[in-house]
Amino acid sequence: MEWREFARQMASLARELLAKESVEATLAAISGAATELVEGCDEAGILILSGRKVDSLAPTGRLVVDSDRLQERLGEGPCFDAARTRTGERVYRIEDFRQEQPRWPAFAPEAHALGIGSMMGFLLYTDEEELGALDLYSRRPGAFTEVSETAGWLLASHAAVALSSARTHAQMEQAVATRHLVGEAMGILMGSRGLTEEQAFDVLRRYSQDNNVKLREVARRISEHGRL
Repeated sequence: MEWREFARQMASLARELLAKESVEATLAAISGAATELVEGCDEAGILILSGRKVDSLAPTGRLVVDSDRLQERLGEGPCFDAARTRTGERVYRIEDFRQEQPRWPAFAPEAHALGIGSMMGFLLYTDEEELGALDLYSRRPGAFTEVSETAGWLLASHAAVALSSARTHAQMEQAVATRHLVGEAMGILMGSRGLTEEQAFDVLRRYSQDNNVKLREVARRISEHGRL
């Protein structure tokens, strides 16, 4: 693909990502674009790593899910390395899994057995609790070139911004929904128990703390059942 055409498609993708109305739609567009725009990419997906727990988001095929589950089960692999060295490289490229057994003695041979020839990963974000990465897979060893890496890096840069925006939007929506739910529960308590607004909120807060239940869940129970 010529760079002029690639730049045009990247600009179009950027507009498309900003127009998505949900996190899920944004992630699906990112993964799909990777298989179309990055030379050598057969499958793609976004991996979220929290401790040792791995979530596969918007995978384009079974190969992505199997690879993520394999890393989770073995506790090793490129994404675990990236999580342990958060200040290191934000791009990793594995040329041939047949040659990676010294680095990942358990993961490399099983990844090769899954049909993974080569792989690239681009960190989308890291924080104290999570790591997000765009992972690209090829069934052929040596499929990814410097050009592929540059294209993937440009795509990941757009993806990181879009994902951050989508996550922020989702968090804001959840916060608004929680506030509405808490307000509804407080109204029920005020009406049924003759409490003031401050007293009603204090009942919710104390029940949440005493029973180790999130405030949103306490409010939902009251809204649904009319009582704690």
